[in-house]
Amino acid sequence: MGSARIVVIGTGYVGLTTGACLAGLGHQVTCVDVDEMKVARLAAGRVDILEPGLEELVSRGLATGRLGFVVGSRRAVADAQAVFLCVPTPMGAGGAADLRAVEAVIDEISGTLPAGCAVVTKSTVPVGTAQRIRGLLGRADVPVVANPEFLREGTAVADFLNPDRIVVGSDDEPTARWVAELYADLAAPSVVTDAASAELVKYAANCFLAMKLSYVNAVAELCERLGADIESVTDGMGYDRRIGRSFLKPGPGWGGSCLPKDTHALVQVAESVGFDFSLLSAAIGENIAQRDRIVAKIAGAVGGSLAGARIGVLGLAFKAGTNDLRDSPALSVTAMLAAHGAEVTAYDPAVGGDLPGMRIVDDPYQTAKGADAIVVLTEWAEFRNLDWTYIADLMHGDAVVDTRNLLDPKVVLATGLTWLGLGRPRARVLAR
Repeated sequence: MGSARIVVIGTGYVGLTTGACLAGLGHQVTCVDVDEMKVARLAAGRVDILEPGLEELVSRGLATGRLGFVVGSRRAVADAQAVFLCVPTPMGAGGAADLRAVEAVIDEISGTLPAGCAVVTKSTVPVGTAQRIRGLLGRADVPVVANPEFLREGTAVADFLNPDRIVVGSDDEPTARWVAELYADLAAPSVVTDAASAELVKYAANCFLAMKLSYVNAVAELCERLGADIESVTDGMGYDRRIGRSFLKPGPGWGGSCLPKDTHALVQVAESVGFDFSLLSAAIGENIAQRDRIVAKIAGAVGGSLAGARIGVLGLAFKAGTNDLRDSPALSVTAMLAAHGAEVTAYDPAVGGDLPGMRIVDDPYQTAKGADAIVVLTEWAEFRNLDWTYIADLMHGDAVVDTRNLLDPKVVLATGLTWLGLGRPRARVLAR
């Protein structure tokens, strides 16, 4: 299809990635935000989000004139063919998605949307939101489309440009197919369905991944108790094409901007129709228990009590490749350490400034000075290449708790330090 006139409302990592990538596909895109200073920075090509390839894509869009940034939605949508809603839908009271930002945008633009303009929800929204938006718009001449995103922070641009699938849903099938055609150059399979099904796809996918992560964390705990090795177990599982290898790495728990709120939201949606989604509730409970287990492992590594213990933390972002701290399991663990009386010094290559309950340093080796234990909480590759002999010299204690199984145990153990991973029996590690 030819170039479409698209307005993207919201310039968070989903909105900015969506806008920049659609412009890269040849569409004329205007990105809207309420933050005047943020809009000015973006219009100058300055991107605050740490996302590989995004700043270059924004600069290219600005240079070609296909990408622009403005403040305020009402006038921006006046000649749009499609308006993508990419505003926050955070966890609200009781775990349900908070749709106030979506509702505020609809209230602002409903009177100026041109007839036939598609309102497209890119934000993760509960099942029934498309129908709710239609009611709020009060306009039969404006179709509403659900087009969920499947972007992972740290690989969002690559995910957008190389998608597994495009999911589009609407009760107006011709409009749904037109929206799917916006992505035609990506040559990805399209699932065109009704709005409710498209909305549920995003929740069902994310919640499945959350359950898979909770499952592998529980299996890792079982490995420790039975003397098995989680790496051998997941290696054997991963060859099964029905299971696959992704999301089979144990860690300190899942977090970020999506999985926590989406799991709680789907539990709430299920309850609203009288269904007890106990399987998903158990996965949420397992995720909380995992953080408790990590803190207990650290306490055991320093003699049983964290009171007065000096803990060096490597990694604060919820995953490597991003500076996002939203619902980071690393922050949950460090907060629990501080609550138990530990003195926490932390380093993350993408996180600076001040955070409660810890001292943040700009050199990873500073976390080791006088530390009773070093704890790896985010899987930054650079941590593998640290000088662990130097770290051993700096430390007061000898414990390295690797909650991501990131480090080479032999390298750490060769320095005289003790390495504790997840689901990895020490004797088996030493024998390899």
